[in-house]
Amino acid sequence: MNYKDLADLIFPNAKEISYYEEKYPERELTEGAVVSRFAPSPTGFVHIGGLYQSLVALEMTKKTKGVFFLRVEDTDQKREVENGVTDIVNSLKDFNMAPDEGMITETEEIGKYGPYKQSLRKDIYESYAKYLLEQGKAYPCFCTPEEVDEIRKKQEAAKIRPGYYGVWAKCRNLTVEEAVEKIKNGEKYIIRFKSPGREDRKIKHHDIIKGNVDFPENDQDIVIIKADGLPTYHFAHAVDDHLMRTTHVIRSDEWLSSVPLHLQLFHELGFKAPKYAHISPIMKNDNGNKRKLSKRKDPEAAVSYYKEEGIPVNAVKEYLLNIANSTFENWRRANPDKNMEEFDFQLNKMSVSGALFDMIKLLDIGKTVISKMTAEEVYENSLNWAKEYDKELEEILEDKEYSLKVFGIERGNKKPRKDISKWSDVKNSIVYMYDNKFLNADIAYEYGKISNKEEINKILQMYINEFFDISDNKDAWFNKIKDLAEKCGYAREVKEFKANPDNWPGHVGDISTVLRVALTGRQNTPDMYEIMQVLGKDSVIKRLEKAINS
Repeated sequence: MNYKDLADLIFPNAKEISYYEEKYPERELTEGAVVSRFAPSPTGFVHIGGLYQSLVALEMTKKTKGVFFLRVEDTDQKREVENGVTDIVNSLKDFNMAPDEGMITETEEIGKYGPYKQSLRKDIYESYAKYLLEQGKAYPCFCTPEEVDEIRKKQEAAKIRPGYYGVWAKCRNLTVEEAVEKIKNGEKYIIRFKSPGREDRKIKHHDIIKGNVDFPENDQDIVIIKADGLPTYHFAHAVDDHLMRTTHVIRSDEWLSSVPLHLQLFHELGFKAPKYAHISPIMKNDNGNKRKLSKRKDPEAAVSYYKEEGIPVNAVKEYLLNIANSTFENWRRANPDKNMEEFDFQLNKMSVSGALFDMIKLLDIGKTVISKMTAEEVYENSLNWAKEYDKELEEILEDKEYSLKVFGIERGNKKPRKDISKWSDVKNSIVYMYDNKFLNADIAYEYGKISNKEEINKILQMYINEFFDISDNKDAWFNKIKDLAEKCGYAREVKEFKANPDNWPGHVGDISTVLRVALTGRQNTPDMYEIMQVLGKDSVIKRLEKAINS
């Protein structure tokens, strides 16, 4: 008996690998085109690190007119969560990062290189496992979990490197006849890769991000087909990336130590290995200590967090590009109005160490992104977010025509307002502009420098009776506020007051603050003239009278 007899016994119905090599030919793409993927497991929420990797892969594929695909690695079915694939697909859609190929729903896919779900590729893995068996590069292992555990305990006791290798690989040297007999006797088995490596030999590898790295050769006889017939990640990813014609594997650097094994698998299978780019994780400052963003500890680790908070999609993507390439920030400063896709992203300019997550910077980018939107865009985004997360805001925005006027305040100027960083900020940012909310609210008026109630009432009443005219243009409006300040005994100009502060109790700015607080309940707002124009005559008077009577 020979290896082929053993392979036929284990996988009697498996196709020749030539069938799959013909079915999935080399892609017809332009020279240098990158084919890369996002290959998550449906075992929980999508981590921001996964989105980060996807964005990097997408940038590279778009730049080179390549292909970005979504492959779902669901061979560990015990850990799979309900609707896990749907969550992955929707997370990419939410960030306008839908793949060119791959899964598009829980069960549907697009593309000619599928199935894109590993649990549906069992026949393919069997063919390549059979090929390795025929070559004597794999073997059935009959060790029980208890026996493997016993081997590990002995290694630990002897302070020897753990694993199934060398003299510890009990089933490695079984003859074909012995293996066949055990199988025919009904003994359970798994399939292991027969590593040709030696730990005392080194391999040199060039990682696109990490640079040149030396590793000990892999000498572990890893499991490639589990007892349930499904492959392990290591074996499946090699077969899949070969048949899907992946050119670049872009993944977290936690997989860097697996490179010797993966390169060995590609070599022994007769495949050309892809280029590897291992991305450093996004870190968090935790009381002075750096650590990875944690699914358990940090809400911002979940991609869903950004949607729930209403942080604009482009803000998150710009922030991630900022982390990815240090040159992006200067490029954005020099090109404030260009689409981020015009940035010349470079894999080899990515940081070798992990970038610190900075929510303040992310929200600052959010403010800039929103400030460049039209009133219509802000309204539509706010309303869409509110429909899912804030019913009160949805009700506030029912009057579209009025809301567009509110969002239009100070929008489109050379220096547009930057008071909204995310859609969850919107309600607090605009609620005072709606009479049904403001006039019925218990307002805590904080007038600032002028605090005497009688003085405040005099200023407000005088403004209503003598100076308020909704038809005034902005210059006339502000001159009347100066007139009001002068009539009330305050400096007409701020610089006048600063030159001789003992001559007046305050200046025109303090008078403006009284009006602003009476109108809005706030000391800091966008342009007061524009606010009054949007509110209209009746609303302005009602608000000033409410303040007088409060």
